[in-house]
Amino acid sequence: MKILLYGINYSPELTGAGKYSGELGSWLASNEHVVRVVTAPPYYPEWRIHSKYSAWSYTSDEEDGLKVIRCPLFVPARPKLFSRLLHLGSFALSSAFAVLAQARWKPDVIILIAPTLCCAPAALCFSLLTGARSVLHIQDYELDAMFGLGLAGNGNKGWRRLISWAEGRILRSFDRVSTISPGMIQRAQEKGVRPDKILFFPNWSDIKTFQGHSKSHELLRRLGVDPCRPVALYAGNIGEKQGLEIVIEAAQLVHETSNLQFLIVGEGAGKPQIVTLAAEKGLKNVFFGPLQPDSELPKLLASADCHLVIQKRGAADSVLPSKLTNILATGGNAVITADIDTSLGRLCQTHPGIAICVTPESAEAIVKGVYAALALPGHNEVAAAYAAEHLDKDRILSRFEMDIEAIRL
Repeated sequence: MKILLYGINYSPELTGAGKYSGELGSWLASNEHVVRVVTAPPYYPEWRIHSKYSAWSYTSDEEDGLKVIRCPLFVPARPKLFSRLLHLGSFALSSAFAVLAQARWKPDVIILIAPTLCCAPAALCFSLLTGARSVLHIQDYELDAMFGLGLAGNGNKGWRRLISWAEGRILRSFDRVSTISPGMIQRAQEKGVRPDKILFFPNWSDIKTFQGHSKSHELLRRLGVDPCRPVALYAGNIGEKQGLEIVIEAAQLVHETSNLQFLIVGEGAGKPQIVTLAAEKGLKNVFFGPLQPDSELPKLLASADCHLVIQKRGAADSVLPSKLTNILATGGNAVITADIDTSLGRLCQTHPGIAICVTPESAEAIVKGVYAALALPGHNEVAAAYAAEHLDKDRILSRFEMDIEAIRL
């Protein structure tokens, strides 16, 4: 097949949608498909264009056996509502020209990765122009998250209904809509997408890469942590959706009474505020480290005594923490903040022992969950078995390959 992959985030970004889009493109190319990518220069989660890339020019290069076209965009240093909309809109505008320029190539399928949904008009126009089948893959329901987290304020209900109506029309216009969790599939149906048009395409883990590692005292010392004391690790993006202020509150609760250490590794727009908050409270049990390269990630995850999977209540089933796949593959003990009626909550109910689920936005619940996790065996067999059965990279991508081949028939 000839496949055009379209999305604002792509490799070499190490977290979020960019990580999975990059792995998807490389996997498809290595399995004898001809793939082109229209994307932006890497900027996430630091919200800063990576060195060697430009924010203001188009580039076209061969990367991992496929052609990658990068389009200019505006990247705000501190993404708030207006600057974030300007950021997304700038990419939608610049990338539309790059997408339409692929019309003569005539791909069989165009796959749009959301976020960002504002690129959908260009993707749908391209599909109509070329006859390519269209797939929308939803990593985040960005509009639901924006409203659920209060990033857009309370807003006018009529305006919100109009946006929701437009979103539903866009989703229903694609030949297929795929997303990453049962809860997000249900949300697609609530937005009017027919069940027969929905594909389950979860995020994955390269299982073998994360097996067989042990705690690295050297890595922990490099990150400023005492390897002889228990470590609760948060690794990933530090932004609005996570609400990591609650981790600082949890650390404060046990600051004087426990040898527990909280290690926060990653980057994101919210990191400066979290670092400042921990400093203002004078916490000596909170440590910060930079985003780690892929080569160090298995060792980092194996070095934690428990893992924190944190998100705000308003983000439930609008986004799904992608970091959980690798935590499960490692056999780590995770403390997840989720209500029981969300995808994460149901996962914990359906597979008892896979993780400890606690009430969102409660420092006391996090502390209780961490102590419960520390009392468990170091290697979580339930989590590792679930990952091997449900999260294997080749199995998931092979199934998606068959799904998109089927829509051409």
